[in-house]
Amino acid sequence: MQAYLIDWLNLLGRWVHFITGIAWIGSSFYFIWLDNHLQAPATAEDDAKGVGGELWSVHGGGFYHARKYRVAPQSLPATLHWFKWEAYSTWISGMFLLALVYWYGAEVYLIDPNVAELSPLQAVGLAVLILVGSWVAYDLLCKSPLGGNEAWLAIVLFSLVSLLAWGLCQLFSGRGAYIHFGAVLGTIMVANVFFVIIPGQKQMVDAAGRGEAPDPGPGIRGKQRSVHNTYFTLPVLFAMTSNHYAMTYGHQYNWLILVAISLAGALIRIYFVSRHKGSASPLPAIIAAILLLLVAAAIAPRSRAASATSVSTEQVRSVVLTRCTGCHATAPTFAAFPAPPGGVVLETLEQIEAEATRIHQQTVVTRAMPIANLTEISEDERQMIDVWYRGMQQ
Repeated sequence: MQAYLIDWLNLLGRWVHFITGIAWIGSSFYFIWLDNHLQAPATAEDDAKGVGGELWSVHGGGFYHARKYRVAPQSLPATLHWFKWEAYSTWISGMFLLALVYWYGAEVYLIDPNVAELSPLQAVGLAVLILVGSWVAYDLLCKSPLGGNEAWLAIVLFSLVSLLAWGLCQLFSGRGAYIHFGAVLGTIMVANVFFVIIPGQKQMVDAAGRGEAPDPGPGIRGKQRSVHNTYFTLPVLFAMTSNHYAMTYGHQYNWLILVAISLAGALIRIYFVSRHKGSASPLPAIIAAILLLLVAAAIAPRSRAASATSVSTEQVRSVVLTRCTGCHATAPTFAAFPAPPGGVVLETLEQIEAEATRIHQQTVVTRAMPIANLTEISEDERQMIDVWYRGMQQ
């Protein structure tokens, strides 16, 4: 019953996280797009009112006229819409999922004894420390003199993010490292909203309400953090979906793969932002495509020499029953799973042969299964599965 309840909490939390994430990313992408498509005000009257740019659009059968003021309007309207709870709700639901799946289930999803011998308390403590410490380091960098030079700031941030990816992969399972990499970037993004963007907006609103000329500084700082957020978005989305792709997080050089794909995502976003401005160079998109192709080539399965020894499905079934069927059974005996993961059942010869490709992929190619090698499958048993699978392909 406990595992069933956790599954439901997982389902509901993931659903909320998905919905709120769409709302946050959608509004963020829209305002970046809007900023980059603004045109100079059409009339001198609007220019005198402080309008810095405007845009006409049509959507859903209606016409819209959006204006952006250089600092603030002469008088504020009675109703002013804020965009913050999309970010907060996404982070709260994401942290709920992180705690439920990776911290509560640390022994299954976060800790890999082959990577580092950690207790659940140590692993979770390190995860929390890394989340908080990463935000503090990033925030101090942005507030330092380096924050005024975007090119050098980007180089330093990329170096630190690469170090973060490497460090996480030395502490946690590949799957746990990837999800915490995404959680760090997501935490920085929402902290930017909570600690910098929204307070800056409130300062400007308060000044305008008092009839004073708002200080443009908070708006400039908020814009910088907002731009950083948009470049973090695609790497975060990859990290949050990476648990479906063991070929990445299960690889020997998983940290390097994570860095390369994250860089490709940031470059793709750079290309689209530049395209919105009407001055897009295809170079960022080309580099991103090359990076993805290099990753695909690097992690592609390698053919091995044929073995003279043959392995029967019956022999493999004995390994599968010992190492895999605790989870992949009609009624799993492993407490963490109320139902077989992915609906995959490996009890009979027919079921095992039908899932031969998946078994080989997960246990031999990516080595992602068993999760954290909880059932202690040996190298000889992995080799047996490899020989069996290749014999079936001949």
